[in-house]
Amino acid sequence: MDAWADLRLQIEWGADEALDDLPIDRLVAPLPRVVAAASASPVKPQPRPVPAAPLAPARRASDSAAACNTLDELRQALTTFDGCSLSATATNLVFGDGNPSCGLMLVGEGPGAEEDRAGLPFVGASGQFLDRMLASIGLDRSSFYITNLIPWRPPGNRNPTEAEVAVCLPFLLRHIALVRPKLLVLLGNLSVQSVTQSKTGITRARGKWQDVEIEGMGRVRALPMLHPAYLLRNHGAKREAWADMMTLRRALDQR
Repeated sequence: MDAWADLRLQIEWGADEALDDLPIDRLVAPLPRVVAAASASPVKPQPRPVPAAPLAPARRASDSAAACNTLDELRQALTTFDGCSLSATATNLVFGDGNPSCGLMLVGEGPGAEEDRAGLPFVGASGQFLDRMLASIGLDRSSFYITNLIPWRPPGNRNPTEAEVAVCLPFLLRHIALVRPKLLVLLGNLSVQSVTQSKTGITRARGKWQDVEIEGMGRVRALPMLHPAYLLRNHGAKREAWADMMTLRRALDQR
């Protein structure tokens, strides 16, 4: 069949108009690209919700402490608080001991091995020495209340880190506010600098009363003193410690 015959056949079939100048070989031509029709109202992709960042441990500690209205609530808050790694390595929470309604509160630095086992502050060698010092001016644990800045023993009795102090401090400040002492004794450099927010060393600060602002309570008179553990290692400092005890006794007599 020649070209004229092909053309005649197409005319007989009704093909009377050319769409292209040249014929297309459908066996080798690429398939036409299918373009999706645009939607009349395209749906914009929704952004994924960004999860809220967890609160920093110190902020969590501050919120948890502020919600406590009694010492029992504060103890329970510390028991369930998981924002300080020291709680996972300690044997017991060391909360407080003595008479919280007596008007005199002592704050140490942190528990040692004996305190960790007993769950009570100042029951080891330094605590027994402190009891003897206080007994010399007529005080026993029925006439004062005692606690620590750090309520869990650091492993190996190491010094607590700045982050650990920052987490524990809100609980201590709330502890003080709930006890509402008339006089506060700060034992050791760490407790003095943390509560007073001062960088003055204990050897310069000791023996001098200063006013400390405690949130939820107001001002309280605080007396920095050398830590009894330091006195056991430095016998020459016991004379200064005795002078500080006399300063405390005079303040108690003037209440």
